[in-house]
Amino acid sequence: MKTYIYMVRHAVSPFVLGNERERGLSEKGHADAYRIKELLTEEEITYFVSSPYRRAVETIKYLAEASNQEIELYEELRERAIGSVEIEISEDDFLQGIRTSFSDKQYKMPDGESTQEAQERAIPVIKQLIQQHKGGKIALGTHGNIMTIILNYFDKKYGYEFFEQTSKPDIYKLEFEELELTHVERLWDSEVLNR
Repeated sequence: MKTYIYMVRHAVSPFVLGNERERGLSEKGHADAYRIKELLTEEEITYFVSSPYRRAVETIKYLAEASNQEIELYEELRERAIGSVEIEISEDDFLQGIRTSFSDKQYKMPDGESTQEAQERAIPVIKQLIQQHKGGKIALGTHGNIMTIILNYFDKKYGYEFFEQTSKPDIYKLEFEELELTHVERLWDSEVLNR
């Protein structure tokens, strides 16, 4: 019996230092969230979960409303902070930290979280969702880093290179047989959608 998880990476959200939890979507982000609703409505998703971060919730909100469903929030599915979210880290250092964290799963920057620590909090929730909704379709409002970390747990080919090529927003349809990831399909094509 196949179970599907639609990982929906959040749309564009202007970065605000120290405001990881509450920063919302930009105008373009809201427009893309509406396009996500149009793209996924026919998938007949029956269960909606999200990171508690506002930008992730807002990205799947229109789809959940169109499906007359509530969004259940899981703290364990929040974004992974490779380093402190209270001090400014250069883009290069930030990306290098993420790159290193996929080759060394214990690596983290000061006040950050390692890939292994993020997997230890997120994967039990993913497995629980698959078992509770076996044969169903689940939408997950998520972030680029934790999405890649979750995929990496099930298939090691998902690492920094995958993370680097994802977009905001992005959608990946994951197919599971029991707890085995058997297929991944990208459903978001920003070039086609922007025409």
